[in-house]
Amino acid sequence: MTGKQPVQVRIAGYGGQGVVLAGVLLGRAALEDGFFAVQNQSYGAEARGGAARAEVLIGQEPIVYPEVTAPGILAALSQAALDRYVADLAGGATVVLDADLVPRVAADLPFRVLRGRFTHLAVQELGRAIVANMVMLGFLVAATGLVRLDALRRAVAGGVPAGTEELNRRALELGIGLGGPLPGPAGAAAGGGAA
Repeated sequence: MTGKQPVQVRIAGYGGQGVVLAGVLLGRAALEDGFFAVQNQSYGAEARGGAARAEVLIGQEPIVYPEVTAPGILAALSQAALDRYVADLAGGATVVLDADLVPRVAADLPFRVLRGRFTHLAVQELGRAIVANMVMLGFLVAATGLVRLDALRRAVAGGVPAGTEELNRRALELGIGLGGPLPGPAGAAAGGGAA
């Protein structure tokens, strides 16, 4: 990470996907990696199914303004999240999508678009859709290099609910193993992603 301005990250989806936990863990990983970080979140009145959003600012210097205004990274775990937040993105932003939950992406979207089948893989490989957030988080960090992977691993190990550490570790490693940008399907927006 270079520059004085913090990197602005927004993770968005719906309640029950673990969006807030992913944001908290990314913020902790940034601190583990020696950066300054601020994290905040919002979610709808519904415990599950309503809109959910987590935001993280990561910088090399103390963060003066703790709000995300123009994300450089957006992780969208629902079509509604992409549709709502794509207009806020900074130029040259990276967009990480759950390919099965975000089927409609404009072909001319002027951003680096990375796709992964996070929910599908969580169910297929681990039998639990609830850890798709960890698959996404591993993929996001592996693809962007936002923080060191060992810092992310430590943050997840110490930040998930007791008794779920191994499941979350496996999900995180599954996402890391996707390895970042891969060739996308025909007609995909810029960039690519894991199939």
